[in-house]
Amino acid sequence: MGVIDELLANNEAFAARVEDTHLAVEPSRHLAIVTCMDSRLDVFAALGLGDGEAHVLRNAGGVITDDVIRSLALSQRKLGTREVMLIHHDDCGLQTITEAGFREELQEASGVTPSFAIESFTDVEADVRQSILRVRRSDFLPHRDAVRGFVYDVDTHALREITAEEPNTGPESERD
Repeated sequence: MGVIDELLANNEAFAARVEDTHLAVEPSRHLAIVTCMDSRLDVFAALGLGDGEAHVLRNAGGVITDDVIRSLALSQRKLGTREVMLIHHDDCGLQTITEAGFREELQEASGVTPSFAIESFTDVEADVRQSILRVRRSDFLPHRDAVRGFVYDVDTHALREITAEEPNTGPESERD
């Protein structure tokens, strides 16, 4: 039996012991979380969330890609979320590769240059700041003021908040 077969058996046992419930499609906490796909991060346990409370979007690095913006736009405009929580983590696999090196590896293996950015990084805090700004600057998102970013420590399981300030672009910044 393969891993997927084991998981299907686990699901059958889970479904048999869980009470039938219907949750609303809108997350009850009006929250969307963007985080890494890292298997060490159990978002629901780490944040004390239950089913139906938040949208959780995951990808390698918790990167704010066009597809994440698409999902956040749907989450906010059609499903009522108003806050965005970004959770990156220390000891991330994207910190161990380079953009050029992995692109080259993919091209050599497939014969095709990837059309997507790898989004590798070396500084997790700088990456969180960049992600916060990408969300805040998206014209597709109506709720950009309540965006907060964090770094999750994979050993202690604690979150550390990272802030990102918008550069001052008003008339005061033009003064000498």
